[in-house]
Amino acid sequence: MKIISWNLNGIRAAGKKGLADFINRQKAEIYCFQEVRAKENQISDELKNIEGYYFYLNPAAAKSGWSGVAIYSKIKPWQVCVGISDKKFDQQGRALTLEFSQFYLINAYFPQAGRELLKLPDKLDFNQKFEKYCQKLGKRKPLVIVGDFNVAHQPIDLANPKENDGNAMYTQEERSWFDQFLKKGFIDSFRLFCPQTRKYTWWTWRVNARKRNIGWRIDYFLVSKILKKYLKNSTILTEILGSDHCPIGLEIR
Repeated sequence: MKIISWNLNGIRAAGKKGLADFINRQKAEIYCFQEVRAKENQISDELKNIEGYYFYLNPAAAKSGWSGVAIYSKIKPWQVCVGISDKKFDQQGRALTLEFSQFYLINAYFPQAGRELLKLPDKLDFNQKFEKYCQKLGKRKPLVIVGDFNVAHQPIDLANPKENDGNAMYTQEERSWFDQFLKKGFIDSFRLFCPQTRKYTWWTWRVNARKRNIGWRIDYFLVSKILKKYLKNSTILTEILGSDHCPIGLEIR
């Protein structure tokens, strides 16, 4: 099974840049998209009705043109769960879960800490509630958690760690939570296959950062440790353009 995740920075903009062709060309069984920034009636029929895929969407009800996650799946799930059972964050369209026979797939878009870290308390609140949600599901089946976590976990995960120490996406609080979350029984799949590789998934639009590869790895596939033996590969598709993020991929037996 091949799963691809991508923060689109707007599904409507991505559609104009060939998103449907990307989906058909990659031939993945499942696609998880974050920051879709659209409600269902704002998404073209071409994107909602890609042949061979079931389409699921959790848009942000709280604010138009913001946040939101979507999943395309060739495999019909047993059930679909919208949100994390928290009224505050479920209005923001931050999570979508599909239950399959052998695992849960959770597609998540984590909040940003924001300028001057004004939104850091909200992000840490989401982190804790998301963790509880995962613990609850994890008692039933293994988890595959995918998405934009808006944090670079270790110095190897961003181009300029010293200059960004304490900044949003690289605060000690965010990184410590990531450490703690992994210790609950999860594997960072890319680090499993590429322990020393410097490769990024997001670049600011400023200072020509992508061309200069001044980036951050803030998009992840985290999987329950029990699934480790089934993992075949975890990749970062830096050559794919169309967003300020690039797609990431997971191959699992």
